[in-house]
Amino acid sequence: MSFSKLGLSEALVRAVTEHGYSEPTPVQAQAIPAVLAGGDLLAGAQTGTGKTAGFVLPMLQRLATSAGATRQGPKVIRALILTPTRELAAQVEESVRTYGKYAKVSSLVVFGGVGIHPQIAAMKRGVDILVATPGRLLDHMGQGTVNLSHVEILVLDEADRMLDMGFIRDIKRILAVLPKRRQNLLFSATFSEEIKTLADSLLNAPAMIEVARRNSTVEIITQKVHPVDRDRKRELLSHLIKTQNWHQVLVFTRTKHGANKLAEQLNDDGITALAIHGNKSQSARTRALAEFKDGDLQVLVATDIAARGIDIDQLPHVVNVPEDYVHRIGRTGRAGATGEAISLVCVDEKAFLHDIERLIKREIPSVVVPGFTPDPNARAQPILQRQQRGGGGGGQRRSGQGNGKGQGNGKSQSQGQGRGGQSRSLASGAKPAPAGGSRPAGAKPVATRRFAPKGR
Repeated sequence: MSFSKLGLSEALVRAVTEHGYSEPTPVQAQAIPAVLAGGDLLAGAQTGTGKTAGFVLPMLQRLATSAGATRQGPKVIRALILTPTRELAAQVEESVRTYGKYAKVSSLVVFGGVGIHPQIAAMKRGVDILVATPGRLLDHMGQGTVNLSHVEILVLDEADRMLDMGFIRDIKRILAVLPKRRQNLLFSATFSEEIKTLADSLLNAPAMIEVARRNSTVEIITQKVHPVDRDRKRELLSHLIKTQNWHQVLVFTRTKHGANKLAEQLNDDGITALAIHGNKSQSARTRALAEFKDGDLQVLVATDIAARGIDIDQLPHVVNVPEDYVHRIGRTGRAGATGEAISLVCVDEKAFLHDIERLIKREIPSVVVPGFTPDPNARAQPILQRQQRGGGGGGQRRSGQGNGKGQGNGKSQSQGQGRGGQSRSLASGAKPAPAGGSRPAGAKPVATRRFAPKGR
C-alpha cells in the first residue's frame, strides 16, 4: 500500500517520498485514515513504529482543509502536540516541518531549558501547530503568552511516559483551557490502568489501534543477558565495545551521577562517550545528540528521562538497565531493521530480571562472557540502600517537573528522554534489588507499563 492510497494529498505524499518513505508502517496504515475521518483515536504504538508520521501527516491535511485554514488575520494555534520531553518535542516538530514542506502550515516547538522570550516572540507572529512539553506550556499560560482557544486537534504523544513522569496534573490544567469541541489523539506505548482512565476522560468514542500485543518486545530484536559482578559492569561494557567493534552504542544508566561517571570511565578506556541527563544544559544535550547521530560519538550514556526522543535509523546497540525494559529495547530494531538488546545484570537485579521475563512472557537467554564469570557467593544488596549511599544525581523527579514558575530567567525545569537501536542493559553501579532478591517494599518494576512494535 502506498501513502497516496491512504487519502493523503499530493503535497504530503511528495514530502514523504522525498524523505525516503514509500510504504506506510502498520500504525500509519491504520492511524492516518482514522485521523482523517475526524474522530478521536487511542493508539498503542511503541517508539520506532512510525507513529509520529501516523498523526502528523493526517493532522497537516486536516488543518489545510478545515474552515480554520481560511481564517482572516494572524495565525492562531489550531493543533497542540504535548510530549514528555524536550528531545521528543524537538523531534516531533522537525517531523512537522519535514512532512509539511509543501503545506501552508507553520509550526513551533517550546520546551524548558532555554530562554522563553524567543518563544514568546515566535508565538506573537502566529503559528498553526504548537509542539510543547507540559511544563513550558504552563509557563506560557501563566504569563498569558499563549492562546489555546482555537485548538482543533490535540495530540498526547507517549502519554504513558508523561504519566510516569508525574505530568497528569499539568495535563489536566492544560485540558481545562482547551475548546471542548476538538479532535483528541492519544498515543501510548502501553495501555496501563492510568492510561485507560485518562482515555476515558479525554476521548469520545475513539477508534482504537494496537499494533503489537501489550507489553511485547520488538520481535526483530535479539535479546540477551550477560551476568556480571556489579563492580565489573563498566569493565565488561568496555570489553564488549572493543572486542565486538560496536559503534553508536546507547547506554542507559539509572542516575545522572552514574551517567557522568560511566562516560568518564569509558573515555579513560579510550572510548569516546558523552552523558546526557536533566542536569545538562539544553545546548550540551543537543550537541551530544548531534555528535551521536552523525557517528562522531561512539557511546551516548543517558538516563531514561534524557534518552526519550533519540530517533536514529539503524542504531545498532543499546545497553539497558533492566527495569524500563520494553521502552528501552525499542530504541533498536527501528523501521524494520534488526537490533540487539543486551542487559548487564548483577546479582542485585535478578528479581527485576524475573519481573521483566514475566512481563514479556519469554525467558531472555543468559550468556556468561569468558573472563567475567560472576562470583557465585556474591550476595544481593538493597537497591535503595546503594542509591542512598551516594548516588549523587539519584532518580528523576516525578512531579512538579518543568513548571519553572517564579523563576526570573524564564527557564523551565522539564527534562528530556531518548531512543536507540541495539539494546544492552547496564545498571552502572545504580540501584540493585534487596538482599534475598526481592524488590524494596512498595517498589514495582518500571517495565510493568510497557508494550512495543517497530517502525520509522
